[in-house]
Formats: sequence, C-alpha cells, structure tokens
Amino acid sequence: MIHLVLYQPDIPQNLGAVLRLAACMGAQVHVIEPCGFPLSDQRLKRAGMDYIDHVALTRHPTWEDFLAHRTAHPGRLLLLETDGTTRYTDIAYRPSDYIVLGSESAGTPRALYAQMDATLTIPMKPGLRSLNIAISAAILTAETCRQLDWAFA
Repeated sequence: MIHLVLYQPDIPQNLGAVLRLAACMGAQVHVIEPCGFPLSDQRLKRAGMDYIDHVALTRHPTWEDFLAHRTAHPGRLLLLETDGTTRYTDIAYRPSDYIVLGSESAGTPRALYAQMDATLTIPMKPGLRSLNIAISAAILTAETCRQLDWAFA
C-alpha cells in the first residue's frame, strides 16, 4: 500500500490521527524529523490510541535519510500542497507511491518541490487557507484505496 510521508510534523494529534488512518487503511507512515514535539509525546499516543501498534512507522532523521531509504524502496514522490498543479483525483495511484505532506505551520520547503514527480492539490472553496493534514491524508488515502480496489497490503 501507499506511503504517507509527514515532513517535520508540528502537531502530535495530527500525527496520531494519521497513524490511526494508516493502521485502518494499510498505509505505511514515514516521519521526517525533526518533529515539533517528542515522538513519544502522550498526546500522540492518545490520538493514535491502540492503533499505533498496527502501523508500519519509519522515522528518518533527515530528508536525505528518507531519500536514501527510497533508493532501496522506489516509488513516485507525490507532494500534496495547496498550490499543487494536479487535482488529487486526476492521477492514477500506484501501491509504491509516497505521498508527501508538509508541516502544519510551514508547509513544504520550496527546495523539495523540484524532487517531486507531481504536486497534487485538493480543490477547495476560494478564500480558505488549507485543510488539516490528517484530513488531507485521509482524502488521498481513500482515493488511493478506491483506485487500487481496496487492496489492503
């Protein structure tokens, strides 16, 4: 199944919600550090509840460490951002895809955009800033699962 990549997440409750989502939907989670909180934070455990034990979670100290991991486990890098150029429904997902979500406070550094195979967006009502990253991850994960005929693996 797909990989959800959280780039330097700031809010433990969001990471906990993504871990719960990943457990239920069969996604793998990659956390690019540093995080804005200790990864063992009690709020993270509360948000992820007992689902955390059912998630394939990989921590990467840096973006470069993540890229080294990806060399051994190839897949497309798909960045989800408000300024993405492709609607999330206009791409054919593959089980090996890495969906990258930026931090809640800063988004994704512009320097990483050039490394992406595509930049995706979720269409929204004009004048509003963005969706919560856990909600965004859920929207993309559901679409990926739908396209892959709900093949949890």
